[in-house]
Amino acid sequence: MSLIAEAPEFLQVFSDGTVKRFNPEIAPPSLDSSNKYKSKDIIIDPTKPITGRIFIPNNPTKKLLPLLVYFHGGGFCIGSTTWLGYNNFLGDFSVASQSIILSVDYRLAPENRLPIAYEDCYSSLEWLGENVKTEPFLRHADLSNVFLSGDSAGGNISHYVAVKAIQNDGFCPVKIKGVMLIHPYFGSEKRTEKEMEEEGGVEDVKMNDMFWRLSLPEDSDRDFFGCNFEKDDVSESVWLKFPAVEVYVAGKDFLKERGVMYAEFVKKKGVKEVNVVEAEEEKHVFHVFYPESDATRLLQNQMSQFMKKCLH
Repeated sequence: MSLIAEAPEFLQVFSDGTVKRFNPEIAPPSLDSSNKYKSKDIIIDPTKPITGRIFIPNNPTKKLLPLLVYFHGGGFCIGSTTWLGYNNFLGDFSVASQSIILSVDYRLAPENRLPIAYEDCYSSLEWLGENVKTEPFLRHADLSNVFLSGDSAGGNISHYVAVKAIQNDGFCPVKIKGVMLIHPYFGSEKRTEKEMEEEGGVEDVKMNDMFWRLSLPEDSDRDFFGCNFEKDDVSESVWLKFPAVEVYVAGKDFLKERGVMYAEFVKKKGVKEVNVVEAEEEKHVFHVFYPESDATRLLQNQMSQFMKKCLH
C-alpha cells in the first residue's frame, strides 16, 4: 500500500483506496444564549450522509430573516462546517448580516467524485423546504429571500446549485436572490497566465491539480463542466433568470484570474448584476484562517451590503 496523493496536515490517499483526513481544530455547536449567535447541527440526509450546521443571530432585528446557504471549500476533498475557522466566520456573519445560515457538509472526494457534491448541496435546498415549519432554528427564515455562497470549491458549488435551482424552477422550494462566490475554484485544461507563471515552481498549483485529479469523475480532465464552467450546457432561459452575482477575489491568490473570468463569463451570458470585489493584500480563503481579522470583517460587511441591495 503506497501513498498516491497528499495534502500535508489535511489528507492522505493510498493505492488501495484508503483515505485518511486530519482535521484542524473543531468547534462544537453552541446554544449558549450569552453569545451573539446560536448554532446547532442537523441531518439533511442520513442515508448518504449529508449534514449541516445552522447559525442564527440572537435577538434578530426582524420577524423574517434572509437565509444564506453556505458550502465550504477544500478542493471537494477536505473541509467541514465544523472546522473552527468556518464556525467562527459563519457565526459572526449571521450577526453582521442578520441572516440565518445553513452550512452544508456534503460528501467528499475521492470517495464521492463530482457531481455528487452538487447533488448533495442541492438537496439542502429541498431539506429547507421540508423542514422550515418544524425546525425551531428556521422559525424566522424567509425562503423567498435565499442566498448561496461558498469559498473555493464551495464557490464553485454555489454556481452549480444556482443553475440546478433555476432548471428546477417550480419545484425548488426557495427563491435565490443572489450568489456570492469567495475565491472560486474553477479550472480548465488551458492554463491561465498566473498558473503558467507558477507551474512547477509553486506548491499551490501542484496541490490544485491534485485536488482536481481526486475530485473529477474517472477519465475526465479539467474541461469537465464542473471544473470548466464554459463547457457546461446551460440554456439561455436559465441565464435570463440567474440571480445577482458578486465574486470576491484575493490579490495574492493565483486563482484570482479564475474568479474574474467567471464574472466576465456570466456577464456575457446576460446576468444583469455582476460585481467583482478584490482584497488586494490577501491570500486564498483568508477568512477561514483568520476569521477575526480586519480583512474578514470587511468581507463580511461587503457581503452584507450585497445582500441588502438584492433584497430591496
